[in-house]
Amino acid sequence: MTLKEKYQKEIIPAMMSSFDIYNVMEVPKVEKIIVLCGLNRALVEQDGKFIDMVKNTITKITGQKPIEIKAKKSIAGFKIREGLSVALMVTIRGKRMYDFLNKLINVSIPRIKDFRGLNENSVDQFGNFNFGLKEQVVFPEVKSEEVERVHGLQITVTTTARDKKKGIELFKLFGFPFKK
Repeated sequence: MTLKEKYQKEIIPAMMSSFDIYNVMEVPKVEKIIVLCGLNRALVEQDGKFIDMVKNTITKITGQKPIEIKAKKSIAGFKIREGLSVALMVTIRGKRMYDFLNKLINVSIPRIKDFRGLNENSVDQFGNFNFGLKEQVVFPEVKSEEVERVHGLQITVTTTARDKKKGIELFKLFGFPFKK
């Protein structure tokens, strides 16, 4: 059973009964997933291949080519110049989103070293879930032997939930392992 089928057959009825929702369209759903990797300016200047390595890693993990986010204005305190690449980002929707979510919940999160559970405080007041990974090697597509430099990823799961309580319940029903 795919994650989308699980959502339609199990999660929707469970959410409707627990929150007294009468219309199926009011049930919160996952809208999109954003995978972001900030580029350290020092690493980019030292090693010109760093951006290409991060692009290849994100492409392997998500199945989509990332876009470069450039600085809109110069900030002297951070030594950032206008037009400098500061991050790489991918927005995943539709079938790929459910496939990525399935891989994240069932394969990648259990591979995190010293994992004790995700923090419920990472869910914001609108029911969106933000968390970071310190290493990209938790994904099965990335071979640890091929990795030159370890870099982190920021993952944002955006939902249509209007409050934190519904968002947390949705993520628990999907199978996210929260701390007890």
